[in-house]
Amino acid sequence: MAIPFSWIIFIGIALVSYLVQLNLQSKFKKYAKIPVANGMTGRDVAIQMLRDNGINDVQVTHTPGMLTDHYNPANKTVNLSEGVYAGNSIMAAAVAAHECGHAVQHARAYAPLTMRSKLVPVVTFASQWVTWLLLGGILLINTFPQLMLAGIIMFAMTTLFSFITLPVEIDASKRALVWLSASGISNSYNHKQAEDALRSAAYTYVVAALASLATLIYYILIFLRRD
Repeated sequence: MAIPFSWIIFIGIALVSYLVQLNLQSKFKKYAKIPVANGMTGRDVAIQMLRDNGINDVQVTHTPGMLTDHYNPANKTVNLSEGVYAGNSIMAAAVAAHECGHAVQHARAYAPLTMRSKLVPVVTFASQWVTWLLLGGILLINTFPQLMLAGIIMFAMTTLFSFITLPVEIDASKRALVWLSASGISNSYNHKQAEDALRSAAYTYVVAALASLATLIYYILIFLRRD
């Protein structure tokens, strides 16, 4: 029995996603052993980058877990994972600067970030219902196709969110790398490692966006091929 082409795509994307995550964890562990010359922790880096960009209303705090770093525009907090918050490695500096890059985007009203923030309530609502709508839509595809169409529209919103996230993440990394170099925190010996770490992190968002797009196309094809 031949494996459907759609299954091959999903298996391929799942494998690539796993390998990208594995590579990211390996890079972060490797670069976590390379200290920055001035001994600054991720918290120190974040505070300085915010200050250098004239941002005084953002708090730097820590959050449990690994690779859980994020900027929350709702309460203006840069949340650093424990290893980044207290770490003094080039990896910690790069991640902290990247998250502060989002704070700079927010302060400068960076359009893609603004758009993504506006989509958060919609995507949150869609995520709660989309699985049930698609499942029910598949079961009732011939008697009530509107149900699946509603699910596809909701899933399309999450896919759009994934693609809008790409320029947001890439721009934050660019801002981080420029500042790290200009401030002297990174140098000719470790700047490439900082760049490599952030590039590896960006790949996870690319894979996630492509996976979402492939899934969306799969559901659209089911809808179009209904009897």
